[in-house]
Amino acid sequence: MVNPKNRATVRPMSEHKATLTWSRGDSGFGYKEYPRTHTWHFPESGQSLRAAAAVEFLGTPDCVDPEEAFTAALASCHMLTFLAYAAMNGYTVDAYRDEAVGYLEKAEDGRPWLARVVMHPRIEFSGGKQPTPKQLEKLHEKSHHECFLARSVKTEVTWA
Repeated sequence: MVNPKNRATVRPMSEHKATLTWSRGDSGFGYKEYPRTHTWHFPESGQSLRAAAAVEFLGTPDCVDPEEAFTAALASCHMLTFLAYAAMNGYTVDAYRDEAVGYLEKAEDGRPWLARVVMHPRIEFSGGKQPTPKQLEKLHEKSHHECFLARSVKTEVTWA
């Protein structure tokens, strides 16, 4: 574990803030009573998003749950890194679609964790320079190894 006091001397490259707000309202506070719905607010962009636990954990189906957001964040980071490397290598990307799936599994100790995220990127290129399947695989590998978020988690992140 990192001692937070030692981190004060490290100058971050950037900061990323989120404010979470939740209120019990008129609900009781028994495990099956209290609401899981809350708000994520991102002060830099001014965006807000309703979130809740996954439906399987008494959440609300019309809200984003943390596991979905984690999956989307990893896929988004991979895509943004991929687009940067594609541009640097002279490829023109017209469209990128990924139907990423995060898998909540039980760990060896029996507790759940988001063990795997499998991305399914489909990319449309245009122009005279088109990547071969091997070059495309190398772009994904480089993107994976350089993605800030993939480098920050122990979850297995792959693509198919």
